[in-house]
Amino acid sequence: MFLKSLFLKYLPEQYCLLCSSYEGGELGLCDACQNDLPWHTNPQCPQCGLSSNGLICGSCLNSPPHFEITRSLFTYDFPMDSLLQQYKYKDLLHLAHTFSSLFHQQKLSELTNKTDLIIPMPMHPQRLQERGFNQALEIARVIAQNTGIKLDYGTCQRTKLTPPQASLPLKERIKNIRGVFSCTQSLQGLNIALVDDVMTTGASLNELAKTLKQAGATHVECWVIARTLPK
Repeated sequence: MFLKSLFLKYLPEQYCLLCSSYEGGELGLCDACQNDLPWHTNPQCPQCGLSSNGLICGSCLNSPPHFEITRSLFTYDFPMDSLLQQYKYKDLLHLAHTFSSLFHQQKLSELTNKTDLIIPMPMHPQRLQERGFNQALEIARVIAQNTGIKLDYGTCQRTKLTPPQASLPLKERIKNIRGVFSCTQSLQGLNIALVDDVMTTGASLNELAKTLKQAGATHVECWVIARTLPK
């Protein structure tokens, strides 16, 4: 305990990622900048995470997705959009710790329902080779460490290489992602949390949730760092 206290006492101050102050702390974000982040706290549909009166929205009632709940930490707005793009495309892997820790503090600290597995959004092997890491897996890894929930990144794979979803309109995204996932073993009766960095239309997460349900999963949630909302 003494050595730990001594280490923390002399640990160099960390810059804030946003304002460059010396008060970034363990997460690299000072209190003021954390308060200014686009937290997704307004009333929202509990199933898809889009703005609503707090009840399941008409879209989910008319065409229910294959997942039951969406837990999103932020809306995909400045500066979170910039931070996530830097994490994803400029290899700022340390941000996985920041995002995951905030998600655990804000969304999972009082989680009451049982989650059996955490499954990150899979990447096709070719895309993984191009990028060098799976951004969803790195976030899921820290969440699993913080919660003690088992991480599974081998059971589900992305078996088809398709154009990036971000380059396509909604209808094309649904068609583009259809049938691209597979599961190699039974998930019978399990409650599963799917982890991804950003949820835009939800097409990829919905297709993956569908695949999990076909493999026997009972309950599927989406845990995402940011949710894109219609402007």
